[in-house]
Amino acid sequence: MKLQRVLVIVMDGCGAGTAPDAELFGDVGENAGDTLVHLARKVGGLRIPTLRSLGLGNLLALPGALPVEHPRGSYGRLTECSLGGKDTVTGHWEMMGIVTASPFPTYPQGFPPEVIEPFCAAIGSPVLGNCAASGTEILKRLGPEHQATGHPIVYTSADSVFQIACHELHFGLERLYRCCEIAREILNAHGVGRVIARPFVGE
Repeated sequence: MKLQRVLVIVMDGCGAGTAPDAELFGDVGENAGDTLVHLARKVGGLRIPTLRSLGLGNLLALPGALPVEHPRGSYGRLTECSLGGKDTVTGHWEMMGIVTASPFPTYPQGFPPEVIEPFCAAIGSPVLGNCAASGTEILKRLGPEHQATGHPIVYTSADSVFQIACHELHFGLERLYRCCEIAREILNAHGVGRVIARPFVGE
């Protein structure tokens, strides 16, 4: 049997319209879902000849990328079968044939004691943050304290993620990666989707 290769390119955060369950996640209103269309309008049109030739302009009303008469590819918009909530990894898995029956857990109020306490004990340090936050915002707010104390910054988002931000020089990359490995071991029992290292530099 001849082996074949498939190349999948994922453009995260590149919405092509709202899903039928968008209201469950607050994704409603004028600016919801159509990220790519809004972007094209904002910049005065996109120059994407390859994607246009594949049929992207036939799928969406994209300024600068009009439909083509004979697309070189197949195109369409899909709705997930998975009950994976809003987490981006659910869509990645489904494209590879894995349909999830239940959503990954999220932590809008931060991680509970049964998650954060074993983590702190295992790394031998308390943490800063433990809340849902933007990565840039939490670094501005807690970066100086992190550098002064050496305590890792732990935060999450709308997705099922455990993110650890640490300064590359003051904390060290290898130490950060080890903290992520420890977190992954603890979080397996809780079904959390991803652990993400967020190294940063600067003062």
